[in-house]
Amino acid sequence: MQTTERTSHTLNMEKRQRKFPLHGWIGLTLTGLFWLLNWTLNGPRTQWAFFPLWLGYCLSIDALIFWRTGTSLLARSWKKYIGLFIVSAPAWWLFELLNLRTQNWTYIGAEMFTPLQYAFWTTLSFTTVVPAVFGSAELIASFNFVKRIGRGPIIGTDKWTTISFFLLGWIMLAVMLIWPAIFFPFIWLSLYFILEPVNIWLGHRSLAEWTCKGDWRPVIALWLGVLLTAFFWEMWNYLSYPKWIYHVAWGGWLKIFEMPLLGYGGYLPFALELYAIYHFFVGLLGDKNTEYVRLGE
Repeated sequence: MQTTERTSHTLNMEKRQRKFPLHGWIGLTLTGLFWLLNWTLNGPRTQWAFFPLWLGYCLSIDALIFWRTGTSLLARSWKKYIGLFIVSAPAWWLFELLNLRTQNWTYIGAEMFTPLQYAFWTTLSFTTVVPAVFGSAELIASFNFVKRIGRGPIIGTDKWTTISFFLLGWIMLAVMLIWPAIFFPFIWLSLYFILEPVNIWLGHRSLAEWTCKGDWRPVIALWLGVLLTAFFWEMWNYLSYPKWIYHVAWGGWLKIFEMPLLGYGGYLPFALELYAIYHFFVGLLGDKNTEYVRLGE
């Protein structure tokens, strides 16, 4: 107990002595400026305000992580940090492709742009999804209440479990495509159940590395991190233009901003899907074992 208290005291002393990084101040400036512009200007503005606003969020969160822990995504590797933005765009386009069937969200104001303009502005905006979620998750993981979470259910990497996940993922994807009005929530579940076993089989990093030991702290960090990100996504979107709105066949009551309350539950598996998609991509590029996103001890 005394050793733990001394360690905690030492970390608190180091944090007080550590300066808030420059990129954090740049991030806060970007966030404040483009939040103000996005909510006060008239006419179309979010297409160009969205990226700097969310870049500011990402940099601010990253700097806060560094101030708290002495390390961060950007501090560990600026090249991999840029890689988060690069992976993010095709990852979200995958969800846009599935949404062609479910039609759960549309963009008000999209009709103002040519197809080329629409592709450019949306792709630029989509680059911020993964770094925002992973940064928020790593920030949450730095707090003691997450580190003190005890052991939970064990979900391993054995043959029966991985095959079951894989088949269940394809079943969910199939029924969602066949009956989208009923099974549209599976858009936020199916890809994780498909890719998690694939990552295990290919030797890529996966959340099962922790859950096989009953350690759910990385999963909880992702869940809480994505909810933090979701709050800002939905809040900033509310007074944006262009903006997204939701259309769901059931569960569309009690909206918080544009998102129905039940919809926030979809963010939880979505964070796991992003983790699986990211490690699938970087694993194929040869980076199979590096724990770049640090969500557990």
